[in-house]
Amino acid sequence: MPEARLRRVSSQRFLPAFKFIAVALCATAFLLPGAQAAKKEKPTATKTAAAKKAKGPVPVEVKRTASVKGARGATAVVAKRGGRAEKAERAEKVVRGGRNVVATIHKKNGKTVVAVQRRSIVRVEAPPRQSFGQMAGLHGTEDVLDLKSSVALVIDQDTHEVLFSKNDHAVLPIASLTKLMTGLLISEAHLPNDELITITQDDVDTEKRSSSRLTVGTTLSRGELLHLALMSSENRAAHALGRTYPGGLATFVSIMNAKARMLGMKDTRYVEPTGLSSRNQSSAQDLALLVNAAYSDATVRSLSTSPEYQVEVGNRVLQFNTTNRLVKSPDWEIGVQKTGYISEAGQCLVMQAKVAGRKLIMVFLDSAGKFSRIADAERVRRWVEATHAVGSPAASSRNTSFQVAG
Repeated sequence: MPEARLRRVSSQRFLPAFKFIAVALCATAFLLPGAQAAKKEKPTATKTAAAKKAKGPVPVEVKRTASVKGARGATAVVAKRGGRAEKAERAEKVVRGGRNVVATIHKKNGKTVVAVQRRSIVRVEAPPRQSFGQMAGLHGTEDVLDLKSSVALVIDQDTHEVLFSKNDHAVLPIASLTKLMTGLLISEAHLPNDELITITQDDVDTEKRSSSRLTVGTTLSRGELLHLALMSSENRAAHALGRTYPGGLATFVSIMNAKARMLGMKDTRYVEPTGLSSRNQSSAQDLALLVNAAYSDATVRSLSTSPEYQVEVGNRVLQFNTTNRLVKSPDWEIGVQKTGYISEAGQCLVMQAKVAGRKLIMVFLDSAGKFSRIADAERVRRWVEATHAVGSPAASSRNTSFQVAG
């Protein structure tokens, strides 16, 4: 008896533990499949979200045949409060069909509604930089020939008769017309034309940052550089000519100003030999004196009216052309010429040409438009041929004269 009682008491003692284990096993069998399914879905959802983030929004092409409501492609949808309306709002998608188009796609009453909105782009361009002549109001001056140049002067080189003038005393930047003085002084100095000159970093334009085909290290003769400066208005060539002048660049600039005073150019000032600086300034009256002096130099006449020229640079041959297309025109007989342009000066042109039997000096400054200086010269030529040809009554009716120094 005692032994039987002890055994029964021991079995009842472990009965709660058995019940707890049984309940735990049942719970595990019930919950384990759900947990495994959730574990499998979580990585998939994470991968899908990462893929969407990497790819970005998927572009959707919106066809014009789609249902588009609202004024000019914009649709205002008022969703009703309720089950269907809330589902439509949750299903709404916004896509971009380019830089200017935004489309909204959503479901409504079982139909797909596409709202397209176009965004207008307004481009604001900086206004063009005005020339000194424009800022001074010179372009408002009217003339009988309706020239685009705000300054113009046409005189007979032999009789000094003024045929046409417009703001001829105005002092303005002259751009590369400066090179006519540079070329004249180099020619008159009679320096060795075959002396080799190398383009250095000092010759690079740091003011206007203009380009050049004469790279640093290019070596050409003085004669070649003079040809390029007068014919093609090569800035580095002109600067190298002034830099290598006996005494250096400062001496050369001082001689430029001294020569201007000697010619009677009272309104003229030079600060460098290329014309890139707007501080190089003159008037049409002064430039007519310079053209007259340049015409007397055979080298300047020949090189400034050359239509094209080739130079050897290393293993290459570079082709250069004139900046004045009138040089190649059969309608013109040009003795000397020079063009110029910087934004402060506008389009400029000076020439000595024979028109209707008369040797004329023409000056055009601050012309508006890329080809307007050429058009002004053509207009003056036709006008002179019609009204101021040698022997015509109109030619003898003018008595205004122009004083030429030298």
